[in-house]
Amino acid sequence: MDKIRQSTLHGEVAERVRDLIAQGVLAPGSRVPEKQLCEQFGVSRTPLREALKVLAHEGFVELLPNRGARVAKLTRTTLKNTFEVMQSLEALAGELAGARISDPELANIEALHYQMLAHYKSGNMQEYLLANQQIHEAIVVASQNDVLIDVYKNLNHRVRRVRFTAELSSDYWSQAVSEHEAMIEALRKRDGKELGSILSCHLRNKVEVSALEEMAE
Repeated sequence: MDKIRQSTLHGEVAERVRDLIAQGVLAPGSRVPEKQLCEQFGVSRTPLREALKVLAHEGFVELLPNRGARVAKLTRTTLKNTFEVMQSLEALAGELAGARISDPELANIEALHYQMLAHYKSGNMQEYLLANQQIHEAIVVASQNDVLIDVYKNLNHRVRRVRFTAELSSDYWSQAVSEHEAMIEALRKRDGKELGSILSCHLRNKVEVSALEEMAE
């Protein structure tokens, strides 16, 4: 991993730690290994601790008095509440993207969609989920609403480990692909209302009971 330039400091450190949490490298409930991260990022403890304060405010970590920090646990209630908000955000992003998406942005999403379909047909779930994530993020960016993008990005980091890494049943996987096909058609028609409705339903379907049951109360 590349060393962090001193000019970027705690903002980039926070972004790196968010990614480690989202990827499951730093597991929920685990202590944040400050010394290891300082060595990995090539920074002193001061910017790391400033970054941890930011992450605590965002809900990613919990600060422990005189004992550093630990990764916040994603409870069943928190997951449900977060998905409810993201459902509304993605619906709004879809409505806006339908009206504002550029031709190059649409071409990029179509290319990602075809990659995702290829991974689905070959049974490569890991690569399928990665392309899936990139499509959702690209639609949000196409909304061209910076406030929406920032709020979505923060919430998506919190649930990405669950949303884009969970094993999918064959029936749900097939249903999800059909919903993505409908998303692409709505984008091609620049039908934001239809796209927003599809995205809202798509995310609601994602919260399967089996995934929620794995979370703590």
